[in-house]
Amino acid sequence: MRPKKIREISCAVNVERLFRPTCLKNEKVDCVHLTLDEFEAVRMCNQENMKQEDVAKTMNIHRTTVSRILTSAHQKIADALINIKEIRISGGCCTYRNSVDTN
Repeated sequence: MRPKKIREISCAVNVERLFRPTCLKNEKVDCVHLTLDEFEAVRMCNQENMKQEDVAKTMNIHRTTVSRILTSAHQKIADALINIKEIRISGGCCTYRNSVDTN
């Protein structure tokens, strides 16, 4: 298996984000882990209404990779919403775009 290409993201998430269902405050809840590149792809496609081709250029990856990332992210989000799970956002093979040398 070849190594994953580093994905460039601009949405700086300095701390791990956690979204927990409030209906189960004191109960143990299963968790879904969303990576930073999945979060970034969902943000750009769904919040900023960018096309997958533009997201691919921005993240410095292929459009088919964006499609796979979005499919994975949407499945995880749906699982969390339907099955009342918390969502943790962290990790992944990413670098922040503002820290990338453009020379």
